[in-house]
Amino acid sequence: MSSTETPPKRFAPVKDPAPPPRASRRGGRVPAPVLNLIALVAGIGLWAWVASLGVQALPGPVAVAGRAADLIADGTLADDALASLRRVLTGFALGTALAVPVGFLMGWYPVARGLLEPYVQFFRTVPPLAMIPLAIVLLGIGELPKIFVIFLAAFLSSVVAAFQGVVGVERTLIDAARVLGARDGTIFLKVVVPASAPFILVGMRIGLGSAWGTLVAAELIAAQEGLGFRMQNAQLYYDLPTIFVGLITIGLLGLVMDRLLLLAEHRLTRWQETR
Repeated sequence: MSSTETPPKRFAPVKDPAPPPRASRRGGRVPAPVLNLIALVAGIGLWAWVASLGVQALPGPVAVAGRAADLIADGTLADDALASLRRVLTGFALGTALAVPVGFLMGWYPVARGLLEPYVQFFRTVPPLAMIPLAIVLLGIGELPKIFVIFLAAFLSSVVAAFQGVVGVERTLIDAARVLGARDGTIFLKVVVPASAPFILVGMRIGLGSAWGTLVAAELIAAQEGLGFRMQNAQLYYDLPTIFVGLITIGLLGLVMDRLLLLAEHRLTRWQETR
């Protein structure tokens, strides 16, 4: 190469551009408690505004709060809440305790499914409230018919979820357990029950909502205390604040119980992929 020739230029290797930083999944998100508080304040504000318009003599938040204070002061609200809570918890516990084994039997044994499923599907189409006249005739007017109607609502909501949980277990998991030498009892306890847990807990939450939804009608049966009884009694005197107090109390109790079930669901199903 002559001295007049310039050496070839060497170019540095072109580096790939750095990928843009990923947006944090949680970045910029408003915490759920803040959103809940905003929704609560907005709902109360909307309620107060509608009440100020005089729509159907709708009581405002201040009037309802005053009535709630009166019922708390004389112990009426506490007695009614405890009576209703006792009925809901008893009916819900009995309904769930029976629904889980029945759902497992239907899902695990085809013979049991063939025998039980027609009855379950039949009674699912009959509203539990329609059973109130029959419950009164057969069980009288004490606590038993009230609990029976709530039990029926919780049972019918939970049994289908338990059944679907067993049916929905991946066949691959069962076959893999059998290849490893597990017997049916071990497969059921170690594979089917854990895999069905999310369905059961969702069914319990639905059953809890059905139990509270049936409460007011169940307390039509010659009740002397309870939130539903108090609301129906207030209806006779057009006592709207008392009706609102009953509605809000039922909603708060149901919400607390649902949150407890949701917490149990998170703890028992940590292995699940969540969003």
